[in-house]
Amino acid sequence: MTDSAGLPLGRFLTVADVADVLNVTATEVLSLVRAGELPAIHLGSIGQWRIDPAVLESFIADKYDESRRMGLWHEAQLADVADLFGERRRSSRGA
Repeated sequence: MTDSAGLPLGRFLTVADVADVLNVTATEVLSLVRAGELPAIHLGSIGQWRIDPAVLESFIADKYDESRRMGLWHEAQLADVADLFGERRRSSRGA
């Protein structure tokens, strides 16, 4: 997150900056902000949104974690009972 001269951007990112980072539209970023999924602050008389880069990084990390958990949940939903408890069931039958 640097400008063309290689200097770090300011303390806050604009909606357009965040849209670039996430490779989505500014409208999608605004939807995330308004839904409370992406914390932001409202500044100025015309109400421009600003996002702290650390908050954006945390948001991205949370989305990766959410995807990982959903993948595990999906795998568990597709697993057969024997796949989940096979060892225990075999050992209890042999006893």
